[in-house]
Amino acid sequence: MINREQLEELFKKHRFTDFRWIKPQNIVVSQWVRMKCTFGCREYGKNACCPPNTPSVDECKSFFQEYSEGVVFHFEKEVEKPEDRHKWTKGINGRLLKLERDVFLAGHPKAFLLYMDSCNLCKNCAEDRVKCNNKTSARPTPEAMTVDVFSTVKQLGYPIEVLRDYSETMNRYAFLLVE
Repeated sequence: MINREQLEELFKKHRFTDFRWIKPQNIVVSQWVRMKCTFGCREYGKNACCPPNTPSVDECKSFFQEYSEGVVFHFEKEVEKPEDRHKWTKGINGRLLKLERDVFLAGHPKAFLLYMDSCNLCKNCAEDRVKCNNKTSARPTPEAMTVDVFSTVKQLGYPIEVLRDYSETMNRYAFLLVE
């Protein structure tokens, strides 16, 4: 049984205060997301945690069905230059990974994190999951697991829009699955 209060104390300990609980069965998994990764993302095939190094759409759907609880963490940021995003998201992802570890140690061995942005742990990614230099810390993004982040977070009442340029505020999301 999930003790939400106990987990929320861990979230606050790690300074994550903007979150909402979600039933993993309500996470929208869609084929179009994989197509966007395959035919629209410059990281396709260049990141050990991105397609084609991630499960199929059907395997992703099955994966989410194995969990009873999920948490969506919301992060908001404005950046001056596009490349500024990566330093910020790398720091957040590192803190999220520490949270995942604490949730695991709190008695949730299936705790699994989906980073809010590409893994970016290594300056030069191995590009192949088998050759990954950080197998225990590398995590996929929700999109790499075919999550339609737009539809999923909208049902939680969170803001999300297609940004037209980098002067606009980003709304980024990470997911933590717990059993």
